[in-house]
Amino acid sequence: MNAPASLTGVDVRAEIDRLRKERNAVILAHYYQKPEIQDLADFVGDSLELSRKAAETDAEVIAFCGVRFMAETAKILSPDKVVVLPDMNAGCSLEDSCPPQQFAAFRAQHPDHIALTYINCSVEVKALSDIIVTSSSAEKILSQIPKDQKIIFGPDKHLGGYINRKMGRDMLLWPGVCIVHEAFSETELLKLKAQHPTAPVAAHPECPPHVLDHADYVGSTSGILAFAKDFDGDTMIVATEPHIIHQMEKAVPHKNFIGAPGADGNCNCNICPYMAMNTLEKLYVALRDLEPRIEIEEEIRLKAKKSLDRMLAMASGTVGLGDLGPLRVTGD
Repeated sequence: MNAPASLTGVDVRAEIDRLRKERNAVILAHYYQKPEIQDLADFVGDSLELSRKAAETDAEVIAFCGVRFMAETAKILSPDKVVVLPDMNAGCSLEDSCPPQQFAAFRAQHPDHIALTYINCSVEVKALSDIIVTSSSAEKILSQIPKDQKIIFGPDKHLGGYINRKMGRDMLLWPGVCIVHEAFSETELLKLKAQHPTAPVAAHPECPPHVLDHADYVGSTSGILAFAKDFDGDTMIVATEPHIIHQMEKAVPHKNFIGAPGADGNCNCNICPYMAMNTLEKLYVALRDLEPRIEIEEEIRLKAKKSLDRMLAMASGTVGLGDLGPLRVTGD
């Protein structure tokens, strides 16, 4: 697709560099962004890790190349900074699966439960939650909660189910899924493992159980990247959004990384369509116009921040580590 007519002849990369200085902006890119965006970002990483790094800078503008809930998290932690998202339509299937009004009604039906909520949700759902968790902090936080405390976990039923199985808990799961991780095929994965019998499989816990059962390592994007650097051998199968492979190839270029296939036998269906909405052209326009801009009502922001602060108080050392444990979980 060609650039908009208004950008014809514009050196977009040079203009982004000029504007980031002129605006005193920091550019953040999630691991699932296209390589060209990752390569020009000031920081590349997991969503909460990026928001915390941006909050620590003296930047006046945060350009978050990710999806909407990530940019909202940056605004929650940096209310005095301007936060722009290159494409405001860059949402998340997990966020979409958990509308705030429905979540509030579900909570009202279970008043004896506390809500442990995965960070992949809207700011309104964060404000309705007791503790926010990431894939790297969930286990540590849950270990601090008494076993007789009833818990709602949302919106990702696969992450919640993984933690239930691993820790012997019985959290009540909201029925949301990530469309990217849901697309991995067990049959195709087994074919790939047969072709590469010594290659370990690293999987994100948003994958369904029939994929996680074949994983040698389960962890967040940062955890998978760390495992890629450390595992013995030269080939690894990666069961998460394949754009993280760009960082793996940069970190350990002598190793071979293969994206786990979808049902059609390739990994194209596992590219996040929301992440793909961000482009260099849209990033340039966002820095130029300081739009589209993330705005959050202060009352909602403070409620959401309270649930995030609880997470950080209970498991701040896990942010950016992403380690849910190197061994696969078997069973129900």
